[in-house]
Amino acid sequence: MDLANYGSESKTSRGSEVVRILIALAFVLVAGFYAYSHGEGVSNVSILAIAAAFGAYMALNIGANDVANNVGPAVGSKALSMAGAILIAAIFEAAGAIIAGGSVVGTIKKGIINPNAIADATTFIWVMMAALLAGAIWLNLATYLGAPVSTTHSIVGGVMGAGIAAGGWGIANWSQVGAIVASWVISPALGGIIAATFLIYIKRSITYQSDMISAAKKVVPLLVSLMVWAFATYLAMKGLKKIWKLDIITALIIGFGLALTAYFIVRPLVDRAAVSLKNEKDAVNSLFTIPLIVSAALLSFAHGANDVANAIGPLAAINDALLHGGVSSKASIPLWVMLVGGIGIAIGLALFGPKLIKTVGSEITELDKTRAFCVAMAAAITVIIASQLGLPVSSTHIAVGGIFGVGFLREYLKLSYEKKLAQIEKHSESTGLGADETHAFVERFKMADVEEKRAILREVKALQSAAPISKEERKSLKKATKKELVKRSALLRIAAAWIITVPASALLSAIIFYALLGFSVA
Repeated sequence: MDLANYGSESKTSRGSEVVRILIALAFVLVAGFYAYSHGEGVSNVSILAIAAAFGAYMALNIGANDVANNVGPAVGSKALSMAGAILIAAIFEAAGAIIAGGSVVGTIKKGIINPNAIADATTFIWVMMAALLAGAIWLNLATYLGAPVSTTHSIVGGVMGAGIAAGGWGIANWSQVGAIVASWVISPALGGIIAATFLIYIKRSITYQSDMISAAKKVVPLLVSLMVWAFATYLAMKGLKKIWKLDIITALIIGFGLALTAYFIVRPLVDRAAVSLKNEKDAVNSLFTIPLIVSAALLSFAHGANDVANAIGPLAAINDALLHGGVSSKASIPLWVMLVGGIGIAIGLALFGPKLIKTVGSEITELDKTRAFCVAMAAAITVIIASQLGLPVSSTHIAVGGIFGVGFLREYLKLSYEKKLAQIEKHSESTGLGADETHAFVERFKMADVEEKRAILREVKALQSAAPISKEERKSLKKATKKELVKRSALLRIAAAWIITVPASALLSAIIFYALLGFSVA
């Protein structure tokens, strides 16, 4: 090892980290200074300035942690470069926040506590400030540890912790807390099942076929059209809900119309692209590049429109309380508050997003473009289904659950395939076939499509009846073919972070609330 070069690289890395931290700090200070200098009509501009700084810090951490779920699969599959993903996500996150973030926001996130149980506006302000700071600190820690967590759960935990500290245990809406706990299982399970279902369909209809290109020409336009339908419905219901409210039937009809149009546009494009493609899996993967880029942009827009409220909701609530001297269920959002959220998310992503993008895109399981496409589809469809069933879900948990779903499906299919190959080789040898004949039999299986593979396996079963595998041989086959394609360390780290997000941010928020209360009394 070249110690001189290692030391130089280490210094460069530390220097780059310092620059990023200074830029983030500058943004926080600018937000606070702007609030201080433009806080006309509020009762205490100093408090507003501090709250704006906390909101800016929260927005930076949302960008650093949560946005990775939208672009991570596209980067991991190499449909997008890291720089391209950051550029697209930053633009669409900010656009979603500013264009479709809404003009009002609920002062108590998700109805987690009863605002009427808070004694006065001053106490309410301390609750919101503690929630903002606690949620931001927890997200910062999770990003440092490489764990993608729900920013919504972070701010919910913060509101709950400070609310309980201010008004006692009775202030919390425990049924809503129970729904959030349920989402720890519901979100990743739904995302994983839907993503795995799409992947097995793509494998059976395209990559398991002997003529993959002909199969892709038929199936890919249908899949892209389905993606257009899902994302159009998703955007109409979630991404644009604050400026354009639609019921599910209307959203589905609009989405279907766009999907039908997309099919007739995409079909000839796929036909032309297929002419120059080889009959192999990588060629089929290339057909999903543009759909993945589009899905990353649309997911980022919808995320910016929805989750910007996690940063600016408490800030808007504080601004409203300082203006009117009371606690209301809804607060208007000044443009400068919306800009703090939208620009902060974009800056946080650009400065600190690559770490979590790498975690989501490549450190859980290996993603190619078809797998990443399945994850994106799961993200949109799960939200639509869950919203209609009234199920609590987290976009973070859905996306990561989708990645785990395709990873575990890969493990199962790989294990099954390797066991079948091993059985073919074992029984070919046991029935007296020579090495060349056995090799030809195995190669025939590898090159066969789904129906031909089934026919070959029927032959193997006939061989098995003549020379059955012993229990010891079955155990050795299973051991020899066992492959782990999902990193268990990542699974345990992320699951643990999900479980402790609400209680950790709640405890931290309660501590901060008492500190702020003591400071105000002093």
